[in-house]
Amino acid sequence: MSRAGYSEDISDWALICWRGAVKQAICGRRGQAFLKEMLDALDAMPKKALIESDLITDEGEVCAMGSVALKRGIDVYNVDPTDRREVAETFGIAPAMAAEIAYENDEGGWRETPEQRWTRMREWVVAQLKTANGDSDQRSTATPDLPLKTPPRGFEENER
Repeated sequence: MSRAGYSEDISDWALICWRGAVKQAICGRRGQAFLKEMLDALDAMPKKALIESDLITDEGEVCAMGSVALKRGIDVYNVDPTDRREVAETFGIAPAMAAEIAYENDEGGWRETPEQRWTRMREWVVAQLKTANGDSDQRSTATPDLPLKTPPRGFEENER
């Protein structure tokens, strides 16, 4: 299982609830502020490359959320990257958002280099940001919903 914790073993209603929690987390004020901060952190990286499956390595390599930790100066070496609640609490975001970002970072591409992962994640972050009129920067209004993914095992509706 991935660090996002997503699973195919879920009912339709739980999936609908989970995707709603993800959308609320990303589109809300806290989520949008975090995405803007993540975009700044990604752009500030001297080496435009992201790792998967961890927040930060001993060598200083990071995933997308790890870039925010570096920017903030947060020590995340003892944070379990597979515990979405702990990751969410560390960054001040909803567990649904933490799981979604981990999924996008780790599993959004196939056979990609760390540099390609950085490019894809930066594009994903920009696509999630809303403009002044409420639309996202990169998405057309014809496709406002997030793609369907299965929620993590043990998803509870109060994880927003």
